[in-house]
Amino acid sequence: MFPYTLIPTAATLSDWADLAAVTLYFLVIAAMSVHGAHRMSLIRSYLRLRNEAQPQPPTPPEWPRVTVQLPVYNERFVVESLLEAACRLDYPCGKLEIQVLDDSTDQTARIARRAVERLAAAGNPIRYLHRSDRTGYKAGALAAGLAQAEGELIALFDADFSPAPDFLRRTVPHFADPSVGCVQARWEYRNREESLLTRVQGMLLDAHFVVEQVARSRSGLFFNFNGTAGVLRRAAIEQAGGWQHDTLTEDSDLSYRAQMHGWRFVYLPELAVESELPSQVASFQTQQARWAKGLVQTGLKLMPQLWNAELPRRVKVEALLHFSANASYPLMALLAALITPTALIRAEGGWSWLLGLDAVVFLTTFGSLAAYYLLPRFALRGRVEWRDVALLPAALACGAGLILSNSRGVLEAIWGVETPFERTAKLSASAQSASLARALYGIRRVWVPWANLAAAGASAWGLFTLAGHQAWPSAPFLTLFLAGFAYCGSLALWQRWGRVVYSIPPGARLRRQPVR
Repeated sequence: MFPYTLIPTAATLSDWADLAAVTLYFLVIAAMSVHGAHRMSLIRSYLRLRNEAQPQPPTPPEWPRVTVQLPVYNERFVVESLLEAACRLDYPCGKLEIQVLDDSTDQTARIARRAVERLAAAGNPIRYLHRSDRTGYKAGALAAGLAQAEGELIALFDADFSPAPDFLRRTVPHFADPSVGCVQARWEYRNREESLLTRVQGMLLDAHFVVEQVARSRSGLFFNFNGTAGVLRRAAIEQAGGWQHDTLTEDSDLSYRAQMHGWRFVYLPELAVESELPSQVASFQTQQARWAKGLVQTGLKLMPQLWNAELPRRVKVEALLHFSANASYPLMALLAALITPTALIRAEGGWSWLLGLDAVVFLTTFGSLAAYYLLPRFALRGRVEWRDVALLPAALACGAGLILSNSRGVLEAIWGVETPFERTAKLSASAQSASLARALYGIRRVWVPWANLAAAGASAWGLFTLAGHQAWPSAPFLTLFLAGFAYCGSLALWQRWGRVVYSIPPGARLRRQPVR
């Protein structure tokens, strides 16, 4: 026990507002620690189950019919490579059909139509379906395609994905088990080494696809189909109620509804499908905010039904923690606002010994995140390199750079604010095409980078203030917030007005296309 003189009371504070601020600060840390503990439980499950690989079932005596759906919207720079990759899929003749579900409003429609005509003339079972009414966005396109599909299995690939020819040969045999409703592959990234931003994104997503998906799938918990690079059983889609567009994450919504109906999902981490990471920080923030908002929407929609279902309690608790994970962003925003004033209150009000808890919390958080992000590197390459360790601070800082945009998404979901589906623009390996793409699909929410820079300024002021009062244990959190806010804000503005404006190919037409 602490001596009585060290026990803080209201009398040691200047007023009750100080007491309330310090109390709120530690309540925020306590709430965030719940998700930190959840992350550690996923790490433990992964370490325990990582060697229990899903066995490859034998070749089926008769291959089922498969429909490959390719949802596209204004993807002029990558659509042809997507269609060509789909037509290279190795599958028995007469058992495969490919649907190009195009909602495009720009030149993509013309490019895709011509590519389909060329590929169909070469004997590929591909056809083009275009919607002029984008009701339901991606979910609406998938539902419209399903109504015309002939396959009992539905394979899905987003515009930037390039499945290997043997993808269906490796996934379809798992459906010999009649309880299997979905087979999901891991994502890999052809532009991972393009920049610091893409390397960080690769590290963040690897943690999901290696640690989280393996831990959930192999421990009998619900996990989500990721919307692409997977195969769904048509009966599972229909029994679950079909594609619905009342959330921004139609894939997670369908996944949980199907699993609540008893369908089993299979995850294959050894099967990777190449894709493209957003090279623009604004696109990265848009993507992450959509995922954050959609997952909260899905939780609000399904948790009452899931909690009352006849399921093991651990499945329900895991689903609740999964759906609420993005609540950490508003909590981090509140933490960033409270660090400086509460550190000063503790330093000047006789609670200086409590400052040490900030350092303990930071080190504990950093340690758990280090394990979370480095384990996938060891699993995929058999080793952890020094540059992986060096990338950790950048990964944590980029996470801080998502606080404002993701917090808005989470709060919009809680308040029931409906917003359109904002797609993530895909670029091209060609430098010329990439420059034009950045101009056409540049950032629209200009407030985000300016808000990040304002938050960086506030963090810098807070660090200066803490240094003046020698409240050093609270400085690491603020340093992380400062780096994340400043990097994401300045990079977004540079990509908008610097790199884009001055690198457009001569003669290129700069008629902007809608991102939504």
